[in-house]
Amino acid sequence: MLDTTRTSGGSPARVNASHLCSVNPPSIPARVVLLAGPSGSGKSSLAARTGLPVLRLDDFYKEGDDPTLPVVAGSRDIDWDSVRSWDADAAVAAVAELCRTGRTDVPVYDLATSARVGHEAFRIDRTPLFVAEGIFAADIVERCQELGLLADALCLRGRPSTTFRRRLLRDVREGRKSVPFLLRRGWRLMRAERRIVARQTALGAYACGKEEALGRLAAAAGRSRRATAGQGA
Repeated sequence: MLDTTRTSGGSPARVNASHLCSVNPPSIPARVVLLAGPSGSGKSSLAARTGLPVLRLDDFYKEGDDPTLPVVAGSRDIDWDSVRSWDADAAVAAVAELCRTGRTDVPVYDLATSARVGHEAFRIDRTPLFVAEGIFAADIVERCQELGLLADALCLRGRPSTTFRRRLLRDVREGRKSVPFLLRRGWRLMRAERRIVARQTALGAYACGKEEALGRLAAAAGRSRRATAGQGA
């Protein structure tokens, strides 16, 4: 659970103030923290530590038979790390509906079969802040900000070798894809990790480690609670 009395340890010069807002617009009861970062950077585990509702943006992947899916150059592998493999419009619509109504319908996606296997109701009830995490979270920063939905946007970063090991162990354990595919993907992502972080930062996500991310999430939660209390006064 977040300690909303703690503060981020980052230098003020590195904070992108455009991500932050002290008051929720009256028509938008809740706001979102977008949590991005390379695959295997620890987004899901960090989001779970906050105690906030967590929307899994990976559930908005396109299905494996979608003709618009991109492929990795020089191979027949689908490029699941390209934002073109993901339905950004549906993800933004779900975030917006959660912020405005506290509930939405989301797909249930099976990574092993690259298919949507159902839908489920997702609710945040009266919680004024929630997390939406996934490798493409940074790609919707600008749209969420324009809609007045954004509380903050973060990009988890770490050592590429550590991310490689964590990602491979997780994906093999969960049977997400074949081992040869996972090794090819893992090697490619390890070499590209610094570029991935740089791209997500350029899209508006603040790059930081886990402890600083928790501090910023706690600060966002504190602002949201104060704003909600002020509106109810």
